[in-house]
Amino acid sequence: MKTEGMTEEEINARHAEKMAKKKAAREKILATKTIEKGLLMVHTGKGKGKSTAAFGLVMRAMGNGFKVGVVQFVKGKWETGERQILEHFPEQVTIKTMGQGFTWDTQDRQRDIDAARSAWEQAKEMIRDTNYRMILLDELNIVLRYDYLPIDEVVTFLQEEKPKDTHVLITGRNAKDELIEIADLVTEMTMVKHPFRDGVKAQAGIEF
Repeated sequence: MKTEGMTEEEINARHAEKMAKKKAAREKILATKTIEKGLLMVHTGKGKGKSTAAFGLVMRAMGNGFKVGVVQFVKGKWETGERQILEHFPEQVTIKTMGQGFTWDTQDRQRDIDAARSAWEQAKEMIRDTNYRMILLDELNIVLRYDYLPIDEVVTFLQEEKPKDTHVLITGRNAKDELIEIADLVTEMTMVKHPFRDGVKAQAGIEF
């Protein structure tokens, strides 16, 4: 918008006119969005923030009075800050930490498979329970990447048994194509810089 030679009053008037047109256009678009449903959401990519953003959605859901379930597939050994906070709200959030730690820590494939299976059974039980409005399956993509669970089984369950009003959020790098295909919302975190590359270790309040 060219403002050279215009008075402040004229600039303000033109700005108001422009914003009014934008508002009208946006309201026209919003009027066409009438579907309300439980979403299948995926946070993936190499960048930091997948679980962080997911727990932000958990907090938002709780703030709206939703009951939330969380199943952590990998981070079993980590005492995370979000878990310590959420455990103060047992009536509203259920946390199941099923992982044995990172796969390179355990170095026991069968143990990892058994832990993944146990966590998945817990996840299915929560998803079927319509008292929960949101379920976070934290790092499920990791166990799917290593084929500790069959992707076809997970996809079929989510398509056929997820209640229509339940939101399910899945995190972890390398989301399978089959999962991306059925998801309603997919966000890929892109790493631009990370302090780990400069020798900075994982820090409380940032990574856990």
